[in-house]
Amino acid sequence: MAAISSIIIRRARRDDVGVIVGMLADDPLGSARERFEDPLPQSYFRAFEALEHDRNIQLVVAEHGDGAVVGCLQLCILPGLSSQGAARALIEDVRVATHCRSRGIGEQMVQWAVAQARARDCKLVELLTHHTRLDAQRFYARLGFQPSHVGMTLRF
Repeated sequence: MAAISSIIIRRARRDDVGVIVGMLADDPLGSARERFEDPLPQSYFRAFEALEHDRNIQLVVAEHGDGAVVGCLQLCILPGLSSQGAARALIEDVRVATHCRSRGIGEQMVQWAVAQARARDCKLVELLTHHTRLDAQRFYARLGFQPSHVGMTLRF
């Protein structure tokens, strides 16, 4: 597939929530945890409102030149005392619409997030990917990310 060079990365809007949830649900892991139905559960819109008002979190979408939302990610800036008071960035929920994968959109979004982290004076960028997402791990390694931590989860 040809690369898509004409994407715009912008803050997500309330009317993007359905498309974002659709992308989050579009794989075996996401389909087990998301409720992509019509109408969407209100919990997604409550979460969007909280994200929209948090100055340390940016939920963004990649919009194709025709206005279609074809990707998303969430960038969190985390202040901390560790590493001499350094802020760190956390990239989460990187998704590209199935029909647009392998066209450079994910790379453009991650590079955008890294640039934002630098602009906010973060000393470290972290991201999480499920241990079963081997393609995603190869993608992040190609972008310069290195395995470093063992992640653990406690679900309620």
